[in-house]
Amino acid sequence: MNFFVENWILILVAFVSGGLLVWPMVNRGGASAVPAGEAVRLINREKGVLIDVSEPAEYAAGHAGGARNIPFGSLEGSKDLPTNKGLPLLLLCPSGARASRAAGLLRKAGYEKAVAVAGGTAAWREAALPVEKSAG
Repeated sequence: MNFFVENWILILVAFVSGGLLVWPMVNRGGASAVPAGEAVRLINREKGVLIDVSEPAEYAAGHAGGARNIPFGSLEGSKDLPTNKGLPLLLLCPSGARASRAAGLLRKAGYEKAVAVAGGTAAWREAALPVEKSAG
């Protein structure tokens, strides 16, 4: 007990620093990425829209079945986005990095349910979900 009384400041600092490390995980405000299985559930049950933000050549090489291609550079103000901003938007790219940035952009634009598919098209393939290739 004497240890705690003499070192209360060190103990307090340890708890505060631990809390600051955990805070970003607790205060997410909403999921920024969902696994491929959850993405399929959102498509089937909540009419989620699958959007691939890859460049056209990447999209043609292989993309999730049924995904719309809206390249990341032309995402803002695109007419191909759903008009209903309440629908879940599931964003994909080959690795998931661009999709995460795209989800952030779309959430700022009012699509509150925009999320990236964790791991991108690679994770989609790994989950044995349908992949298509475009002709040309």
